[in-house]
Amino acid sequence: MPEVSAFRNWYERAGVRADPRRLLDIEDDIHKAFFPEELVPHLAHPHVDPDDHLLRRYLIAQHCYQWLRFTMHFEVAVVCRATQLIADGSTGMSLTDASRMDAYRIVVDEGYHSLYSLDVQSQLENRSGIKALEYDFGPFIKGLDGVGADMPDHRLLVQLLQVVVFETLVTSILSDIPKDEGVVELVRETVRDHAIDEGRHHAFFSAFFKHLWGQLDGRTRKLVAEYLPDLIIRSLQPATRPAHAALLASGFDAGKAREIVAESFAPEPVLAGIRHSAAKTIRLFEEVGVLDLPGARERFYDKGLLTA
Repeated sequence: MPEVSAFRNWYERAGVRADPRRLLDIEDDIHKAFFPEELVPHLAHPHVDPDDHLLRRYLIAQHCYQWLRFTMHFEVAVVCRATQLIADGSTGMSLTDASRMDAYRIVVDEGYHSLYSLDVQSQLENRSGIKALEYDFGPFIKGLDGVGADMPDHRLLVQLLQVVVFETLVTSILSDIPKDEGVVELVRETVRDHAIDEGRHHAFFSAFFKHLWGQLDGRTRKLVAEYLPDLIIRSLQPATRPAHAALLASGFDAGKAREIVAESFAPEPVLAGIRHSAAKTIRLFEEVGVLDLPGARERFYDKGLLTA
């Protein structure tokens, strides 16, 4: 695996090394949104009154809290889980000491991202008085780990593919929030910090996947091509349970809450968003030849990840 130049200045540039703790100071306008409205799908539903500012503020806050806690759990439970194996040399792959050191740096980065996600949520709760609802990461990790669960001999491989997929995706959150001046500065700064680190991680895992693919035999490559579409979809499938819980807590009855969620997270728009976020990841797979395997391209089309 070639050296990833993005990590040469890690000690000077990584957030955990260079950035201060982001604080919600007295000058930060707590009355700004905690998250961009356009990134909260159920806010646009006709049943959510556009003039009910307290309702909308509550739903936005809960969506922000859900995203922060998802990040907190995901970085440790999925990214660090696989990256630690790379760093330890436990993958069975031939890797240079430099590559393993870079993997350790990513573990440190992701642990810090997890920490400051919880820290930001705590600061927002304490200052705003809007308390976060309970959040259960279990359904997400169960669904993600369900891909390839019928072949336990490939568990390690699937965990590596999970982190490759997620760390090469490009979602609108990391790029859009820092530019939105209507969002609380603490959130904007924290997301900006996160995005800078993730740029390095993207470079590492793109190179890592090319190296991994080059070491797989034909049979294993076929399995990888089968797993990848489902991993992409499960990585990006929006969490509707927290949205439903927030609607219930804000006063909607169960039937109305289900209706709002079902219509706000309709399959076609959700799939279009997944396809957009996964475009660079799919190009990476195409570049190394994943989609050239018999039936692979058709599988990506069948899952809606490619269109004519």
